[in-house]
Amino acid sequence: MDLSIKPNSSLDLILPYINDIDLVLIMSVEPGFGGQGFMDSALDKIRELRAAVDRINNQVIIEVDGGINDKTGSQCMDAGADCLVAGSYIFKQDIKKAIHSLWKE
Repeated sequence: MDLSIKPNSSLDLILPYINDIDLVLIMSVEPGFGGQGFMDSALDKIRELRAAVDRINNQVIIEVDGGINDKTGSQCMDAGADCLVAGSYIFKQDIKKAIHSLWKE
């Protein structure tokens, strides 16, 4: 099962189902249109979800969407994200350079 959580929603809504979840999409902007600024509160959600997933030793993928760029993408990965959605950032510049700037080894 895949779930998505909006910026103003608590992780408490999904944590009871963590054993049944394959992927959680953490929205770091309000859904609706591209190009919005990243909401830093998403970083706390990523850290909290990563800790919960690691505690139960589950393989939940943590994906983040909204306001992703080279800076916020790195912050999300450092907080425990597995996957980034970076549409506006990638398609508003040289695609190869943008993708490379998001790559974390």
